[in-house]
Amino acid sequence: MTLDAIQAAAADAGLLTMGALHEDGKTIVLFGTGPDFWPAFCTSPEYLDGKKHPVDRWSKRIVGDLAQSFDGTCQFPSDGPPYPPFIRWALDSGQFFQSPVGMMVNPEVGLMISLRGALILPTEIPITQQDTQSPCLTCDAPCTTACPVDALSPDSEYNIAACHAFLDTKDGSECMSRGCIVRRACPHSNKAKRTDAQSALHMRSFHP
Repeated sequence: MTLDAIQAAAADAGLLTMGALHEDGKTIVLFGTGPDFWPAFCTSPEYLDGKKHPVDRWSKRIVGDLAQSFDGTCQFPSDGPPYPPFIRWALDSGQFFQSPVGMMVNPEVGLMISLRGALILPTEIPITQQDTQSPCLTCDAPCTTACPVDALSPDSEYNIAACHAFLDTKDGSECMSRGCIVRRACPHSNKAKRTDAQSALHMRSFHP
């Protein structure tokens, strides 16, 4: 069993292998959405059946299949409470970083991070990952001035109430239909190749 084999299987299913780490004698592999997710998801039964929480249900099926294939178990951000420490795992993997506006950032998808699940292997396998650094180190940080209501800014914690109130206005309709303007302001977010339809689905989950 190798990390390359896991990456290949995840890619075939439409997921990015976004980081891996060792913890307590186990290997934790993190999966997220990337450019191949939306085409794979749109042909899935979870997308087509019209029932609630299609992305979560798709994630549990796909990551569950990966866990079975590689003799591991799996965990999901929605498991809980208590919830698995996905943010800590991501930061400890060395492939995610704290952005100036508080959200995590990743060189492959910018601020368009959507971790869908984790594969937990019972032993430590070799981890070979590209050494990387925060993309924010060489960026002029347009994310810091993008939010019209300063809900996400470097000077304060995320103002959830201001964000949700703005989304209910006419001006907030662009965020609802195309995705958070702060996330879109990150130059690296373009690499995620999110369609407006995908962003709208995520926004409806965030702000029904």
